[in-house]
Amino acid sequence: MVAVLGQRRGHGTEPMPPHNLPYTVLGTGILWFGWFGFNAGSALAADGTAAQALVNTHLAAAAGMLGWLIVEKVKAGHATTLGACSGAVAGLVAITPCAGFVGGYSPVLIGAIAGAGCYLALQVKEALRLDDSLDVIAVHLVGGLLGTLLLGLFGDSAVNGRDGLFYGGGAGLLVDQFIGALAVLLFSGVVTYVIAIGIDRTIGLRVAPDDELLGLDQTQHAETAYQP
Repeated sequence: MVAVLGQRRGHGTEPMPPHNLPYTVLGTGILWFGWFGFNAGSALAADGTAAQALVNTHLAAAAGMLGWLIVEKVKAGHATTLGACSGAVAGLVAITPCAGFVGGYSPVLIGAIAGAGCYLALQVKEALRLDDSLDVIAVHLVGGLLGTLLLGLFGDSAVNGRDGLFYGGGAGLLVDQFIGALAVLLFSGVVTYVIAIGIDRTIGLRVAPDDELLGLDQTQHAETAYQP
């Protein structure tokens, strides 16, 4: 969407923190809990694979939180609550491709790498002035790519599937994961761009400047979330 619409008006002129940090923490907790069903439920059975996926999901989320906070503390001088939530989500995203295929310490390492990597990706995003208010690029895109590729390193046939590079399986799985990630990235990017262009040139993707200035709650929905 950024490639089609460009930046929001006023982007980068002022910080954009969550309007309610406790709600952010609550939402992260609900998401963390729901992710168990997302990953473990993908086994379509209440068996050992589902149990392994659930444990891996929990460990990776916790490690992702710690990985983000450690790097944030070193780079920015403080560890934040918002960073903890973002790191947990990064861990959840990264473990999803791996959840039923790794075991042991692997989910901890995958989560920690994702937490640290996604924080650094956030710094790159800000340096490039990319307009991504929800940090989808830094957390979901980078986290998903990291998890997809790390499966090629940590895959364990004793759990499920094939062995990765670190478990004696050679580079075959890593190459397959790279090709799969590249194919999905190209397909999704091109198709999304074409759809966005089509919508923008027909019904339009961006509201009028005056509507954006007044606020979308009122101009688009004729209501306000928080009354003064």
